Amino acid sequence: MIRRGWLSSLLGLLVSACRPVSVLNAIIPSAGMVLKRDVAYGAHARQRLDIYQPRDLTTAPLPVVLFFYGGSWDSGSKQDYLFVAEALTSQGFMVVIADYRLYPEVKFPQLMQDPASAVFWLKQHIADYQGDPARLFLMGHSAGAHLAMMLSLNASYLAQVGLQTAAIAGTVGLAGPYDFLPLTSARLRAIFAPPEQVWTSQPIHFAHGQHPPLLLMAGLKDDTVWPRNTINLAQAVEASGGNVTLKTYAGYDHVDMVAKLARPFRSRSPLLDDITVWMRQYGG
Repeated sequence: MIRRGWLSSLLGLLVSACRPVSVLNAIIPSAGMVLKRDVAYGAHARQRLDIYQPRDLTTAPLPVVLFFYGGSWDSGSKQDYLFVAEALTSQGFMVVIADYRLYPEVKFPQLMQDPASAVFWLKQHIADYQGDPARLFLMGHSAGAHLAMMLSLNASYLAQVGLQTAAIAGTVGLAGPYDFLPLTSARLRAIFAPPEQVWTSQPIHFAHGQHPPLLLMAGLKDDTVWPRNTINLAQAVEASGGNVTLKTYAGYDHVDMVAKLARPFRSRSPLLDDITVWMRQYGG
């Protein structure tokens, strides 16, 4: 049995969702997964994705979850999220974790090009890996939740690759920044410039009724991305007649909202169960 004090120390290693979590991943069992690593969805070195299949395929094709990690739009790496892949494959999902170009190489709205291209690639090719392109879910944490939500709410990004938002079965946002104006740092102002267009970076401005089902989740102790981002977006979508489910977690901070998917932490957390139950409502 893993002692609670040791778990607390391990959770402390996840000071930021964007840091490597090799210590955590080292204790994540991978025997239940088959990994296809560094599959190209474009020509750039960061246009690569990892595909995790449950080793015991009892049914196929499988529902697919495309996960976008956080990192303030300027850092992150797909190999850090083995623990997310293990959590979701344990529930019978195929999991895809994609790298994407980051600031300063790209700024918003160019930041949206790679996530949209990854969705397009999956719709075209995931059937070759026994995934079901008709049951494609998006999921993201922090900045990754922002990317996933922008793809789901602003149809223009998927339109650029010839898709509609109906291509997405549903979207899960974990502790995402959706309503974060005014920009409070020079770095954010650089990422989301020019000032007269910065409103287009805010998912809340695209809340409407014609979008995929949304599951919005936030920890009420999050002081990195304030919970009001999630609550405000949920209220705006609901007011517009959209399909949205809001889940909040007392005592959870920003890191908890992804770390508690990991096997050492999830036995006392409803997070994974809440995600799984919701996705199964929509074809997962």
